[in-house]
Amino acid sequence: MIRIKRAYEPPAPGDGRRYLVDRLWPRGVARESLALDGWLKDVAPADELRRWFGHDPARWPEFQRRYQRELDAASPELIQPLLAAAAAGDVTLVYGARDAEHNNAVVLRDYLQARSREQPR
Repeated sequence: MIRIKRAYEPPAPGDGRRYLVDRLWPRGVARESLALDGWLKDVAPADELRRWFGHDPARWPEFQRRYQRELDAASPELIQPLLAAAAAGDVTLVYGARDAEHNNAVVLRDYLQARSREQPR
């Protein structure tokens, strides 16, 4: 199972492997408090796309399309660690945005779930 969780929420035993999937470190959060298995900056949206979106819900549909295109164009090695971790157990994608419905972790989770269904078992 792939979950998403805001960086400002405490880690929980059911989180499984935890990966920060933002390009920027969450403001005011100590590294130790996140209990991360990795910080995957390169799977986050490009700076230009992140700035364009600006967490504006009106831009959400277009942001999803653009970010998915970035992920499609990226090297498969970028998402492979996440797919492998999800195949082995629970994974939590950690993000810093305030909006729980309109952020890159939502798009990435959906993208990874779609890719994991496409992989042979």
